[in-house]
Amino acid sequence: MSNSGALYLVYCGVAVSVLMAFNGEVMDPYMDEPFHIPQVLAYCRGEWSTWDPKITTPPGLYVLSVLIHRIFGFACSLWTLRATVTLTLITLPLFLTQLLAFHQRRPSSLCPTTEAVVLSTFPLAWFYGFLYYTDVPSLISVLATMLFSTRSQHSLAAVFGVVSCFFRQTNIVWVLYAFCASQLPCLHLKRGKKPLYDPPALTACPGDLVRSIFSLFGKVPQLLPPFVPYMLVLAVFGGFVFWNGGVVLGDKANHVPAMHVPQLYYFIAFATILGWPAVALAQDGPRTLMLEVAGRMFGSTRRVIVTAFLAGMMAISVNLFTIHHPFLLSDNRHYTFYVWRRVFMRHPIMPYLFIPGYQACAWAWWLRVARNRSLLETLVLPLAIVPTLLPTPLLELRYFLIPYILLRSQVVGVGRSGLVVEGLWYAAVNLVTTYVFLYKERPGVGRFMW
Repeated sequence: MSNSGALYLVYCGVAVSVLMAFNGEVMDPYMDEPFHIPQVLAYCRGEWSTWDPKITTPPGLYVLSVLIHRIFGFACSLWTLRATVTLTLITLPLFLTQLLAFHQRRPSSLCPTTEAVVLSTFPLAWFYGFLYYTDVPSLISVLATMLFSTRSQHSLAAVFGVVSCFFRQTNIVWVLYAFCASQLPCLHLKRGKKPLYDPPALTACPGDLVRSIFSLFGKVPQLLPPFVPYMLVLAVFGGFVFWNGGVVLGDKANHVPAMHVPQLYYFIAFATILGWPAVALAQDGPRTLMLEVAGRMFGSTRRVIVTAFLAGMMAISVNLFTIHHPFLLSDNRHYTFYVWRRVFMRHPIMPYLFIPGYQACAWAWWLRVARNRSLLETLVLPLAIVPTLLPTPLLELRYFLIPYILLRSQVVGVGRSGLVVEGLWYAAVNLVTTYVFLYKERPGVGRFMW
């Protein structure tokens, strides 16, 4: 057995042990589980017309649980329902292995790679893999869509795209992203036709972007045949929106879409804080990266002017579009409650002080992801992240899970030492957050979680 195979077995064993610890300590539904558990129990009893109007996501997780219940004869209990989610967490390294192989342009392997196992322990995926939440199954369905799309099996990709939307409505964006990400390399390899103009991302200028977009429009006839299955997914989703009167399924009063521009800034900061080993330790090392970031921001008079202009625009967006969501201000069982109150609300100027850091973090990720990638290949993920996060009024770290996994999977050149540091960093965060959640319950407050 390979070292990565043995590491995967350890990963599975630890996951089962942590699930047992969760079920041993948290014996009643917690946080969002009191909404999900009664709903899936109704489905287990065959009461398919029952629906809790407070639930905001489609019934994909409940249907999956009922299928496992019917196939294997498991009882629908809190323990087995959480185990359903943990089962999807155990399959996560298998899917990430395929995604990493696609981005690294190497043959895929059935055996999970070390990098895939490490990335599967990303704290948000790991923590919510032991509660009855939709996040990890939703992630798996998106990765399955990506897998088949990158293999040009577009009909299967469309099927899993529909399935992914049954876990979370915003996954429709990732269905389109899967198609775009899979087709751009194909357009570069088309023979006998004028190639797509798509220069290397690190050396491209704004004029190259305009030229690339016009060149892409010229490839629309080539893109239409493989896009047909995805058009059916869009039609199904459009029918749902028309029937439902909007994207939000339930509790619409508390989930009104809003222009939440700073959510993008929070994501890039969060991704850097948790993903710093992949950014700082890949390829040339942290010192070279810091110099490159400084050069992009202040390397010339023109760049200083651009940096200052962007900072001004970001300051305006922070002033106009910061949202103090009532859930964020009232629920002191989430870490974001304390970050918001003790950092962002400490002084009116505090949200503006982070703007240079947001810019530096964005440049650091761009420089890492853009290596050996074309301009359009690098831009397609940020363009997909915007409609996913921008309309969400609540600062909820779970919303960052899929964007982070897709972003991190594009980083190439993370060596063995970098993976060791990344794995140890994730493990340390998981150990602290899991211990606090399980064993540091505060009377009158509850358990603390992401």
